[in-house]
Amino acid sequence: MESRKHPSAFLLLALALLLSFAAHIGHGESRELSDEIEIDLRQKRNGDVTWCIAKPSTDNGNLNSNIEYSCGQKQVDCRPIQLGGACFSPNNYISHASYAMNLFYKSAGKNFWDCHFNGTGLIVTQDPSVGACYYPA
Repeated sequence: MESRKHPSAFLLLALALLLSFAAHIGHGESRELSDEIEIDLRQKRNGDVTWCIAKPSTDNGNLNSNIEYSCGQKQVDCRPIQLGGACFSPNNYISHASYAMNLFYKSAGKNFWDCHFNGTGLIVTQDPSVGACYYPA
């Protein structure tokens, strides 16, 4: 008889925690974070191929910071976006930042937080590669 009381107590505790979590994610940024976590988990479960690119609305100063940060990481090779590289053209901040950010995203583990870049990154499922410029998945 005693063992039957414990499962119901556990279920009540689990339900209380679930309701508490549901109330918490209904507010602002917490909901946005839970949506990103769900997308990340769904992609890992389904084996979806994803890339990280810069949001088109990002200003050049932030794009340049993203390039400097990403290219400054030991595991990121930004030679393709330098003059003469396969991804130099088009020669603009959005293209170069997208390429560098994707390399960082890939090398860091492809988690949604690896593409955040202070809100300037965007995870996409359509291959952004163009011509000879190949974005590794």
